[in-house]
Amino acid sequence: MKKDIRSTILKKRSSMPLSEVQKKSKLIKEQIFHMEEFKEAKTILFYVSYDNEVCTHEMIKESLGMKKQVVVPKTDMNNRTIICSSLAKWDDLLSGAYNILEPRQECVNEVSLESIDLMIIPGVAFDCQGNRIGHGMGYYDRLLQKKMSAHCLGLAFELQIVKSISTEKYDVKVEKIVTEKRIIICY
Repeated sequence: MKKDIRSTILKKRSSMPLSEVQKKSKLIKEQIFHMEEFKEAKTILFYVSYDNEVCTHEMIKESLGMKKQVVVPKTDMNNRTIICSSLAKWDDLLSGAYNILEPRQECVNEVSLESIDLMIIPGVAFDCQGNRIGHGMGYYDRLLQKKMSAHCLGLAFELQIVKSISTEKYDVKVEKIVTEKRIIICY
């Protein structure tokens, strides 16, 4: 079931022209930047987008300019986990695991999960209850299981919202999902 949803949504998302991805990502960014969770957050974990995901590159750059502490994932492939690393500047990123931009090894500066106020989480698909389907590797599920008091937002295009996602015990929900058209409150 999850595999079928993942495959269907990835096909739809990959068929979006880059101009549409950029336009809709800008609308999502504007909504996030007006949310109290974002305004109040001092330390924000962003995923670094790739492959027609909701683009976070401008969000990251603008947040750095606002003097927010930006945290991005560094993949630990041996343990299949995410190391949360503070990002000083955009140029500290280079293509890493799965061809996703992540901090260069000499720039990794691990931060504690407890210090993160807001987590911005990717997903292939979400339902309105906050359940998500990722790429199937479990990196974010393992991270979210440790989540402390941080608010947790999922970013998605409307085409990634599905009616229902079956869950397993290790799946962790997001609080809200931000699309180009709305903010879905999941609790």
